[in-house]
Amino acid sequence: MSQFVWLDYSEHERRRMLDIIDLFRERETRDELGIGSVRDAFADLLFPGTSTIMTRARYYLLVAWLYQRLEQRRVDSAKIADRARRAELDLVAVIENSDDKEGNIGTRAGAQLKRLPSNIYWQGVAVWGIRNFSGSQDQYHRSLDAHYTQLDRLGNRTPERDSEHDDLALSNWHAGLVEPPKKFPGECSLRLLRRESEYLIERIRLGSQTANSLLAELVAQRRAPEDVSFIWQHPRLAAMPAALRGLVEHAQNFSEMMHGAPLLYNLMLAEQARRKADIDKYRDLFAKWTRSLAGRSAGFAAWKRDRFWEIVIKANPRVSRWTREFVEWWWNFALDGNARRLCDNEDARAAIRNRERKLKKTLARLDNPRALELWNGDSGTAQLDFRWNITRDLLDDIATGLESAHA
Repeated sequence: MSQFVWLDYSEHERRRMLDIIDLFRERETRDELGIGSVRDAFADLLFPGTSTIMTRARYYLLVAWLYQRLEQRRVDSAKIADRARRAELDLVAVIENSDDKEGNIGTRAGAQLKRLPSNIYWQGVAVWGIRNFSGSQDQYHRSLDAHYTQLDRLGNRTPERDSEHDDLALSNWHAGLVEPPKKFPGECSLRLLRRESEYLIERIRLGSQTANSLLAELVAQRRAPEDVSFIWQHPRLAAMPAALRGLVEHAQNFSEMMHGAPLLYNLMLAEQARRKADIDKYRDLFAKWTRSLAGRSAGFAAWKRDRFWEIVIKANPRVSRWTREFVEWWWNFALDGNARRLCDNEDARAAIRNRERKLKKTLARLDNPRALELWNGDSGTAQLDFRWNITRDLLDDIATGLESAHA
């Protein structure tokens, strides 16, 4: 049995690990070759506060509203986790009976739900400036008794923290948090009201972690997102600020250049499993990939590697030396002018094999017949989109809310 362990002080790392665990269930989004740290660096820069397992934008508010209600009832630290869980599970049933329930988290799992909406959105509500408390969800639970004591000392006033009164009690939630509907939580759907969409737009455009992002640029357009598969296909990208266009260009180059690596990995698995249909499939996909590289040769020739890594390391200093070396190896293999012969290149195959072995040890499929038996024919082959598809859904929710007849 494999186990994952994280330290409580790092909410960001805790959230990433939980997302990774959930992604093991997602066939096309598995990070089989360990480039997720680079992918996430750009995803966090372009679309901060999002994650791959989010469903609907209104959860950013539902999580805050539920906890705000519990705080108003002075639920203490010993009981808050249980009360919050019950409140979230109760909300599942309420949403299921509403007229907009698509993306309702927990519909199938019911009381057995492992990842509550608050777990999934906890980091996001902080990044979008809706949550003031800076720690993990568990730390927040433990802090509430002391928080109530501070409020009593201040006569239930919650002034903003400043340099002269740093010990004053700061509200755990944004002071201007939009009010929930009067019938919440007894009635609730996942459709945003107009004032709720306006509030989310304001938070994204003004937030210290979001204001200069592509996400902020897109919500400022106040319109439904473009129905494109990748952000670099956006028809208005050329009109966006140069810094954002530069980030998108780096992301596009990385996505397109690295896409061949999981294709080669799956081809090697197909060959080892002696599955001719899959062998033919991945040779065809690999050939298509090499043609796409050739079509963007000028863009790759102008790609500045040093600047690419400056951006990555600044956004995510935890990118390992081994990850960087693997990416550089593949970069050289893919862009040396012989990409068509790459799928039969022994050095390239050795790089793939060694990378998997380093990541998975004895569980590496290319070394373990039993692990190979569990391969379903397609593992981690989706091209990197840096969370664009989930972000597009969130943007669509916000744009739809702006058109709501209900304020």
